Parts: sequence; structure tokens; C-alpha cells
Amino acid sequence: MEPRYYLAWATDEAIRARGANGGFVTALLVSALETDFIDLALVVKKKSVYEGVPVLTDDPELVKESAGSLHGVPWNLAKMLLECAPDKRVGVPTKPCDARGIIELAKRRQIALDDIYLIGLNCGGTLHPLRMREVAAELYSLDPDTVQKEEITGGKLIFRYEGEGGATQEKGLKIDELEQEGRGRRDACRACTTKIPVMADLACGNWGVPKGERKTFVEVLTEKGGAILENALNKGAIEVEDATEQSIALRTKIERAMQKLAERWKDELDLLTDKSPTERLAFYTDQLQRCIHCGACKAVCPVCACDADAKCLDLHDEQDAYAISLYNLLRILHLMDSCIHCGQCEEVCPVDLPLTLIQRRFSERMQAHLDYEPGVDVTETPPYQETKLRWSADAKASESKEA
Repeated sequence: MEPRYYLAWATDEAIRARGANGGFVTALLVSALETDFIDLALVVKKKSVYEGVPVLTDDPELVKESAGSLHGVPWNLAKMLLECAPDKRVGVPTKPCDARGIIELAKRRQIALDDIYLIGLNCGGTLHPLRMREVAAELYSLDPDTVQKEEITGGKLIFRYEGEGGATQEKGLKIDELEQEGRGRRDACRACTTKIPVMADLACGNWGVPKGERKTFVEVLTEKGGAILENALNKGAIEVEDATEQSIALRTKIERAMQKLAERWKDELDLLTDKSPTERLAFYTDQLQRCIHCGACKAVCPVCACDADAKCLDLHDEQDAYAISLYNLLRILHLMDSCIHCGQCEEVCPVDLPLTLIQRRFSERMQAHLDYEPGVDVTETPPYQETKLRWSADAKASESKEA
């Protein structure tokens, strides 16, 4: 279908005040629950200004409490959907990497997309909660516990806090300045070029909204997206107006600027570009030898769906004493066609392996060779999904029969 573009906002004043950009996404989910359009919503419940936890709920009040933006979200929501009963209709606000992970899980028959509504959120990147607290204390000279709100606006990370006499004050620094100090977004986010979730049912954000207006720019990408938006309109939960050509052009301009910046960061973060093959191998060996085979990277990987017979489940075999373990080699092989570069593996690694860089170097080259972009089109089968390794038991048995 042809995309449609709107500016939209919540009609409920409390939701508008609490939500980011007019509270559209919150109002959309609340109305969908109240009208039984969906059974559950997967939202992020804030624990503090800096972090939150994902929650599956059927309670509209909890959805209202989750309103507002949160940039301290270093995890991917995709595998949370594995906890849902298969017959449940679920609304999920998703960053682009969340949506891509969900689509890859659907390709692997782990979840069914028919009853999952992907409410995509434009994303310029996320920060680690602990790093945000450190930034508040060390670069902003603030007590992190006095910060009342954080937001990223105009390329700045802004903290609002209680000043003298109880008045709300704010401090802001450019994201570029923070990142030159090594204090900004996660590496995976800095190098990510997918800023608008065009693989979702709706794509929502503030890019393209006229300055000073508390509205959400909404792109309707699928029939499902149109249906959940129409449901909210019919209930009177939201109002919409057509986006102007100027708004559409501004959104595109911001997206391209963000993508250009991501390409620059991709080059800067690649430590191996100018290294010889021997030096690259030495880097991989030195880094991966530190792996303790805990399996955390596999557990959080949003596209990993290995079954009980998978070799990579033998996480720590005493005979697996190669310089680069078979576990790590298999992880690289499994992800070469389907890694979505979300950085979850590096986020949870207890020995801080540079897994984002390592996986990206292998997978981007293979995906370009295969002309395949994972997590975008659910009808595209991952190239390696049906491939059997030549040394697998099934392959050997098949060859014996043929012989």
C-alpha cells in the first residue's frame, strides 16, 4: 500500500501532558486495549529517569504510566513476545532493531505476525542507563537523583532538574561532544543507518513536526497500521491532520542527516579497516580467547532460534580448546546472513568483548554479497535458514542413502 502521512496527538489532556510529542502512541495503545482491539500491550515501565523494564500488560492505566520517551533502553524487545500465548493480539512500540528482530523471529516460526501490531518509533540511538548517570554527575555536575526528566532534542541530551527554590532548570550538551568523550550512544546505535522503522505497521516520531508543536509525525505503512489508527480515531482517543509537504521533506532531511552521521561513525568505530589479514586474525583471536562461554550473547540475540539439536548449545566443551572456540565460530556463521546489528550481544557480555564490531564485519559483507537485508520483509527467507552443514549427521545420513 502507499504510505500515508499524518500529524497526530492524544485528545486526553493527561496523556498529552505525560506523553512525548502529544501522547499519540500511548493513546493508540490505551484505546486498543479499551476496545478489545488488542489483548496485550508490551510497554516499558519506567524505574527511574534513566531506565525502565519491559512489561506485558492488559491494563490501560499501566500503559498510561509508561508514557513518555526513554533513551536508557539498552535491550531488544523481540524475545519478550515469546512469553505471549500464540492466540493473543499484542501492540508493541518498537525501535527499528526491535521490529527487525521480531520479523526475523517470525521467519523462524517462533511467533506469528498476524496479530502483532508493530508501532514503530523513530530512533536516533539509545544510551546505557549507568552511562547516563555518570554523564549527569561528571559532565553536567548534577546529582543524578535530582534529575526529573531527560530528552534528546536538537542534537542535545537535556537533563531537567530541580534547582534553587524548587524551580525546574535544564542543562544540555551536544550528543557529538558526549560521544567524542566516549560518553554517548551505544556503538551499535551510532553505526545504525535504520532510523525510521519502515518495516513496522506505523512509524512514529517528532521528525517533521513543526517547531513548538506537541504532535507526532505518523507514517501508515500497512493495512494493520491503518486499522489500529482508525480504531483510535473512532473511539475519539486521537486527532489527526494530514502532514504537509514541508513536514514530509523535513523528516526526510533529518533521516538522511542521521544516516550520514551513522556512516561516519561506522568508519570511525571499525578498528580493523587499515589492518592486514594477519593483523585482523590476531585481533579476532586475542579478543575471542577471552570468551568464558557463558552463553549470554546467544540468550539475548533477537534472531537466534536454535533448537535442542543445535551445536551451539554445547556452550563449554573441554575439548573445544581452539584459539577461537567452535562456539564463537558457529555464532558468527549463524548470524552472517541474519544479524540485525542491534548490539545486544555486546551489551550483556561479562568480559566486554567487542561483539558488535566482530559480528558487523562478517555479517555486513555476507549480507551485501547475498543481497539480503534481514528484518525488513517477512516473506524473504534467510538465505542460510535451510542450509545443512556438510558435516552434520543429517547430511551424512543423506549422503549414505544416496550412495
